[in-house]
Amino acid sequence: MTAKKVLVVDDELSIREMLRLALEISDFECVEAADIHEAYRRVTDDQPDIVLLDWMLPGGSGIELLRRLKKEEATKTLPVIMLTAKTHEDNVIQGLEVGADDYITKPFAPKELIARMKALLRRTAGEKSGSELKVGDLVLEIDSRRVVLEDKRLEMGPTEFNLLHFFMSHPERAYSRAQLLDQVWGTNVYVEERTVDVHIRRLRKALQARNAAYAELIQTVRGTGYRFSPRDLVVL
Repeated sequence: MTAKKVLVVDDELSIREMLRLALEISDFECVEAADIHEAYRRVTDDQPDIVLLDWMLPGGSGIELLRRLKKEEATKTLPVIMLTAKTHEDNVIQGLEVGADDYITKPFAPKELIARMKALLRRTAGEKSGSELKVGDLVLEIDSRRVVLEDKRLEMGPTEFNLLHFFMSHPERAYSRAQLLDQVWGTNVYVEERTVDVHIRRLRKALQARNAAYAELIQTVRGTGYRFSPRDLVVL
């Protein structure tokens, strides 16, 4: 099996060296960058499977690079985990809303970071059943990891795809945020519950961009969490 390639973007040499050692011990291939310009070149030239991206970098912030990656066709689905010393909730939410799939706050244990990486890569790989799920004009293609609504492909990240996959596979049942974290993110990875709300908003936005009726299929259940309810679909 070919080793997964990880791009580590951090201006601190000690952090990069520590991560390189931990990643190589865990059978990952590691490439490095110290600023956003070098990081973008590495993404283009080395085509990593996942990016570990520091928030504060020379020449610009990690958020700037994240925005660029998520806007470009070739990199918009590239999984990204933000590395940050910032613990304020607004900063965390900003990173997630721009397109980060996860975040971890410094200082962190390398084992925890690698566990999160593996969980994210599993989610991104998805199921290879070659089938599709369909609700009305909404089609989720499992094998190609595409979502099509009214014959137009929707733009969404890997976490939103996995959330929608789970919802479409389990309709008409309310799930708590904790249950969604276990089912979509994995039981061995710690992610704060508010992360679910951010990705739900992004999923609804992706659906609403084509047809608002489909965004309403993801219902907020007060006191519980969320439910996907196709029986309430009304398309005008």
